[in-house]
Amino acid sequence: MASPTPAFRLLGFPVHVRPGFLLFAVLIVAINGPQYGVPFALMIAVLTLIHELGHALAARRTGAEAEIALDFMAGYASFTPRRPLRPLERIGISLAGPAAQIVTGTLFYVAIGGRSVIPTHGELTPLQAAAFWAGPVIGLLNLIPVLPLDGGNMLHAALSAIAPSKATRWMYAITVAITGAGLVWMILDERARPYIVFVLLPLFAVFSSMGRDKQRARQAVGQQAVARAEATAWATGRAGEFPPGARPSPWFRAWEELQSGRPDMARRLLLADLADPSPSNWWPPDAAPVGALRDLAELLPAEMTAARSFSAYALGEVLLRTGDTHRAGTFAATAYGQHRTPLLALQVARAAAALGDQPTSMAWLRTAARGADPVALRQAVDRAPEFEWLRHDPALADALTG
Repeated sequence: MASPTPAFRLLGFPVHVRPGFLLFAVLIVAINGPQYGVPFALMIAVLTLIHELGHALAARRTGAEAEIALDFMAGYASFTPRRPLRPLERIGISLAGPAAQIVTGTLFYVAIGGRSVIPTHGELTPLQAAAFWAGPVIGLLNLIPVLPLDGGNMLHAALSAIAPSKATRWMYAITVAITGAGLVWMILDERARPYIVFVLLPLFAVFSSMGRDKQRARQAVGQQAVARAEATAWATGRAGEFPPGARPSPWFRAWEELQSGRPDMARRLLLADLADPSPSNWWPPDAAPVGALRDLAELLPAEMTAARSFSAYALGEVLLRTGDTHRAGTFAATAYGQHRTPLLALQVARAAAALGDQPTSMAWLRTAARGADPVALRQAVDRAPEFEWLRHDPALADALTG
């Protein structure tokens, strides 16, 4: 898990303290005055750290690697699962944070003399008030079932077990409904108006997430259209209509040149693509006949580099598909040194597996696992025929955990 140097470590977890966290503490003191602000800022800092430590410890129990960041108005325990997590495990990770905060805050509140479950104004000392609000109150508020609060994440995990494809949409609707109702109440209740910001934050987060989801959906649809156009071109031997901004792959255009008796032009097209660092606007030649790809690969020099990882990945796939395994592994290893993408590391692992080199294959698979989404990596490994003879090797499952 790549990250900046942590401020310190707690129980083995890197802890990052962002400037926003310190700014938030200063604002608490400025708004509430030193008498109440200082103990409140201290309790917020300590109990936020304990909250995130609860998440991190629960994530570690599943085998995940976790780290903690303290930022403006919030903390974050990010973790990288080494396998798909069950809904109950995800619920447990989400619950562990507020549970640690509520229990610790309540015990400290009682230890310093706090007794009231619903204290009246002026009943508590500044430290008791800070422990009460920063511990059980904020911890319980975090269990409200709206995103991005822990209660919302817990409900999302539960809904995912029932209807995985609909869970996120349902959670967006639930969050908007609950926070919208809260916003109306706060507008109507003069005493609640100062706290409107705490309702607006979840709404803003949800609408931002909805926007990102729509953008990803549009990108996925666009990529599918380009992939279909590329497949149609190979099937018909003619570059038909491509979506705006997209074009046939350099492999198809090179194949057209080769079919027209211009191998030098075909070679120049492929080498020009490998030298091009600009964003790609084509789809890999997944639908191309192996024979056509083999003829094109033979035009290329023995040693090559690629200016962008996408072209490197496409070439690695071509070499693996055409059986040029040693060359594929050598090229992908060199390209990984330049681009550091998990897909290239996976190609080296596949090439080594095809050559019967289990130790090298597992080492590169562990490298891929350190930067890849665990579910996507496992699916890619399941689809790769090179790993067929390793399916029942315990080392394969171990390598997939990084």
